[in-house]
Amino acid sequence: MQDFMDTEVNSMKIAVLSGKGGTGKTLVSVNLAAVVNQSVYIDCDVEEPNGYLFFKPEGILEQQIHIRYQ
Repeated sequence: MQDFMDTEVNSMKIAVLSGKGGTGKTLVSVNLAAVVNQSVYIDCDVEEPNGYLFFKPEGILEQQIHIRYQ
């Protein structure tokens, strides 16, 4: 039986989200990204993006975003 993590997947996207804080979204999403051979982890938490604490990446790209209210 072949492990599903070893198979090549062309376009699988998994989003982990919840409206409630403290549910373990970061824990689940970081572990999913760590298990998959090729993955992209994007932390879109507006108040406290802290997924980097688990990965300790190098060369972090930050970009300020301005939203215009009408």
